[in-house]
Order: sequence, then structure tokens, then C-alpha cells
Amino acid sequence: MSKVFSAHAVSVDGYITGREPGAGHGLGEGTMLFDWYFDGDTPSQAFDGFQLSEPSARVFDALAGRVGAVVAGRNTYEDSDRFGGGSPHPAARLFVLSHRPAPELTERQTLVTGIQDAVAAAREAAGGKDVGLMGGGVLAAALAAGLVDEVILHQVPVLLGGGRPFFQALPEHVRLRLVEAVPAPGVTHLHYRVER
Repeated sequence: MSKVFSAHAVSVDGYITGREPGAGHGLGEGTMLFDWYFDGDTPSQAFDGFQLSEPSARVFDALAGRVGAVVAGRNTYEDSDRFGGGSPHPAARLFVLSHRPAPELTERQTLVTGIQDAVAAAREAAGGKDVGLMGGGVLAAALAAGLVDEVILHQVPVLLGGGRPFFQALPEHVRLRLVEAVPAPGVTHLHYRVER
């Protein structure tokens, strides 16, 4: 069975954007969360133009190789300028979780209204590969529904002090087990398994 995981760049104080994110503003003041994509000398095997440190490239490309489909929340979709009509992953279909109409969707993008339906549709489209989750709301909904197998944090050593938080309210505690911690220049990759 394919796995469902969330891998996200996050500040030490838990933000995935800076202040004032949104369409046309991207991540607001939070662009430094992704500096590690370009600060190294090892080209990504999955994403053209990404130059990562060797440890980051190893972690990032291994994760990218697992992804067959992505579920993203509406805020993430809008903040990312609708992924240019594509997907955050070069080979994966995108499922946008939203209750609002999205007439600008392309053939690589599908609107889905419930987290259970979104993950089921993404699993089917993933062709045996894993499903990646993007956005704090999507992660919270999927955790509450018991659908998440792993949480991977690319933790950047900065306190943003505001922005869009990654971790949102949950109906109960979710226990995680640390599987791997990989220090790298400008980021620490923390891989957790959700304990059930």
C-alpha cells in the first residue's frame, strides 16, 4: 500500500510562509525557507535548476522519487501562483483540496472537496507510488482522519515570528517517532513516522 506523507520546509517557530503571503506575493517574507534548494553544488536529479548540498540532495531526491500524486490546500495553491498550471512535482498529478470553485484548473489539476476523497483520488492516480501532502490545513485534516504515515520537516534555522503556521489544531495528540535526522547547510531534515 502506498504511503501518505507531508514534507515541508518550516521555520523553527513552525511557519511555512512569512507575513503577507498570497497570490502575487508567494511566501511573503518567508522565501528564505527555500534558500537551501539553491545554495549547494549538487544538482537535483528530480527538479531542474535545484542546486542542493550533498546531504540535502540525497534526502530531497529520495522523497521526490516516492511521489506519484500531490494533495495541496487552496492557500498553498494560491500562494504558489497555482503552480503555473502544473504541479509542485514535475511528474505528479495535483489534487487541490477546496470547497471554493477553481475555474483556472488545468488538465494536470483536479479539485476535490474532502480529505478522504482527495487522498483516495491521489492514491489511485499515484500508480503505486506515495502521496505527498502540502499545506498545514491539508496535513491537519489528514492527521485528524488517520491518513498520514510520515511527517518530514525541512527545518530552516530562522524564527519568522509570523506568517502561515504549519501545525494547526488537532482533535487529539499525534505521537511521532523520529526515524532520521540529517543536518545539512541551512536546513535540518527531520523524518518522523506517525505512531498509531
